Amino acid sequence: MKRATRSVWRLGAGIVGLACVLTAVGAVLGGPDEVPAAPAAAGAVAPGTAPGQRARTLQAHLKAQPKDAVAWASLGAAYVEEARVSGDPSRYPRAGEAFARSLRLRPEGNAEALAGRAALAAARHDFPAALRDADRALAVNPYSERGLAVRIDALVELGRYPAALEAARRADARRPGIPVFTRLAYVRELRGETEEAQRVLELARDSASTRSDIAYTATALGRLAWSQGDYDEALRQCGGALKAEPDNPEARECRARALAGKGELAPAIAEFEAVVARSPLPGRLVALGELYEASGRPELARRQYEVLGAWTGLARSGGVNPDLDTALAAADHGDRAEALRSARAEWQRRRTVHTEDALAWALHRAGRSEEALAHARAATATGFRDAAFLYHRGMIERAVGERAAARASLTRALALNPAFSPIGAREARRALDGPEAS
Repeated sequence: MKRATRSVWRLGAGIVGLACVLTAVGAVLGGPDEVPAAPAAAGAVAPGTAPGQRARTLQAHLKAQPKDAVAWASLGAAYVEEARVSGDPSRYPRAGEAFARSLRLRPEGNAEALAGRAALAAARHDFPAALRDADRALAVNPYSERGLAVRIDALVELGRYPAALEAARRADARRPGIPVFTRLAYVRELRGETEEAQRVLELARDSASTRSDIAYTATALGRLAWSQGDYDEALRQCGGALKAEPDNPEARECRARALAGKGELAPAIAEFEAVVARSPLPGRLVALGELYEASGRPELARRQYEVLGAWTGLARSGGVNPDLDTALAAADHGDRAEALRSARAEWQRRRTVHTEDALAWALHRAGRSEEALAHARAATATGFRDAAFLYHRGMIERAVGERAAARASLTRALALNPAFSPIGAREARRALDGPEAS
């Protein structure tokens, strides 16, 4: 059999990208935080300013006023956002230094620095630390939008879904707004409540007033539509996002996935190439590589996977834990033993639907399908409607001889999102049509 589907096609394709938290964190880092009494020069940075320019403006301010604790916290937030947009984790150590400087200058009552440090921990995939700092920030300021949002992120990424839903409801009561709405929608999606997730996102979009918020919420709706196989709606929503922000990388990625879903590989590849040139995050690198494979260009695909390996090293040097990304990528494109090691390490740290799925697939690819089956079933137990999860479960069920269950899972995967992966969908159809399927 040819190599199985590249499971990381879906990386970063959740409603707000919480599987790849670099995207989710940005929703609450771009604008001014709610901590009062920011000095005029620090507060003069406009919310829509690009993170690189924001960082330069704050650096200039801090040369003149090096004891400005709020400005140091804002600089740390700008570095985290710059890393998110560029895909360059080398900004994270600078962010950590800025938050530490802010806390040294104002060790008590510094909710902005604590919430920013929580967002940095989430971006580095250190979710216990993110939760601790978010709680500390909220103890100082219970209405901190950043603290409330990162707390939801951390609970989701630790697999504590009932607590995450309660946190989202509490945040909605305290500080309703787009960062909270989109996180509430994602928690709903994880519970299989896709229609409710869409309703919440539509409310968020309708309440958006800035270009960045319009782009953010429309992209979230586009991603949700793509995950449910509605590629025309995904294109419509992401087109709306791009009208608001013409070069928004998340919206362009969404459009690329929708184009691929419709079988328009050439424009999808061109879109992904533009996005990857600007922001080479793991999910984008793998998606582009798989599109190259699907269009008969394996050498170009191989180069994308090599860049992914370089990104992993850069991420570790920036303090990021990339084990989930490594497990998914290596299971199909690299060292399967390394994939299993990474998946086990991540599963020990946190039990989420994503880590269950990654461990299941790594075990299966390592020839341990019997052991994989329980994890594949756990990944789909919450009701989360993800075609790749269903595909993995079906292939694992097929490997252990559960043919009826395999047929049901693979059929559900293709019915939900027929183009969830350019190669995986083809493998699913072959498995259903093959002589051993009956």
